[in-house]
Amino acid sequence: MPERTIAEFKRLLADHPDKAVLTAAQADSRKGVQQAYQRYLRQAEKHAALVTRFNHHMQLERDFWARGGQYVAGIDEVGRGPLAGPVVTAAVVLDNQFDLIEVNDSKQLTAKKRAELMPKILEEAVAVGIGVADAPTIDRLNIYEATRVAMAQAVNNLTVRPTRLLVDAMQVPVPIEQTRLIKGDAKSASISAASIVAKVVRDHLMVMYDQVYPGYDFADNMGYGTAKHLAGLTTYGATPIHRQSFSPVQNASRH
Repeated sequence: MPERTIAEFKRLLADHPDKAVLTAAQADSRKGVQQAYQRYLRQAEKHAALVTRFNHHMQLERDFWARGGQYVAGIDEVGRGPLAGPVVTAAVVLDNQFDLIEVNDSKQLTAKKRAELMPKILEEAVAVGIGVADAPTIDRLNIYEATRVAMAQAVNNLTVRPTRLLVDAMQVPVPIEQTRLIKGDAKSASISAASIVAKVVRDHLMVMYDQVYPGYDFADNMGYGTAKHLAGLTTYGATPIHRQSFSPVQNASRH
């Protein structure tokens, strides 16, 4: 059998190589083959770490299913801190076929990775619900209570009724048993998925608002109080999506 070319080794090592290919690549002294083999090892190590993290993040859901539960929803929010725009919440119900090992706390992912994962989550999830509390609601209730209301919306917008909620450090005003977790988006796959959905939805809204209300740099700052945003407040005043109960907006409104 003729010796495999370096290009053949590269192709084989990039496509789920079997043990024979790995043994041959390890024994091949050519620099190009060794580089490809080391690249494979790094990628395999990275994949194994993702699988380990994913299995850890699925443990709460798997424990729930093992006890006979059917639908458990992970819930998270995005947008409690900004000066403008809504707080957006998501509730996500997964099943034991869910296999998106890259799902993680949205803050640990790039915008590109979140955009890649969003449609996959929507495809694989049993159900996804969205809740939104706009700026007037936040001003009327306060940000904490408005977030709870939006979380209840997300749960009620699910197409299935969960019997357990996994919530990131909050209590949702719905009559469903709840497990409150500190840093839950780093402990539960369904909360992580919810954090991605909520983040992508809210970012899309803020990009749209940037077209409606130019001058505040919403597409870049997502409503947070950056220098450009504060300069826009000083120059143009507050918009209908600004949170009047937040002090930087109040101060700008007085000018």
